[in-house]
Amino acid sequence: MANSPEMRASDGDRDRVAAILREHTAQGRITMDEFNERLENLYKSKTYGELAKLTADLPDVDLRHLPVKASAAQKPSQQGMHSGLRAAWSAWAAASGINWVIWLIVSVTAGDLIYPWPLWVMGPWGVILLVSTVFGNNQPKRT
Repeated sequence: MANSPEMRASDGDRDRVAAILREHTAQGRITMDEFNERLENLYKSKTYGELAKLTADLPDVDLRHLPVKASAAQKPSQQGMHSGLRAAWSAWAAASGINWVIWLIVSVTAGDLIYPWPLWVMGPWGVILLVSTVFGNNQPKRT
């Protein structure tokens, strides 16, 4: 049975049109202001005819066959380190740097080099990160 313009649309229909509008926005066919205006009208729409008006001036988009972005097309081994692991290394480097600066300030103000306690902060944490980097799976978990 063909969908007539007077037939009531479902939430799923509105979600599909929202995805189409997002894709057209990403491709630069409509501005963010136009997208927000159309999205507002989308969720006020009740019939297929009202939904069709929102995309009437846009070409058809097959959401199942969108072009793959270059970074997603790369093999996981070529993508480098997982972003979570990269963030963990960044946190380790920042904390280690801060601890060494504190150690240096205390040593200078004391007039003598004190015990290098930052090694106890960065050592175990760094070893765990190193083992995770070398032996861990650098792939993001898929749900």
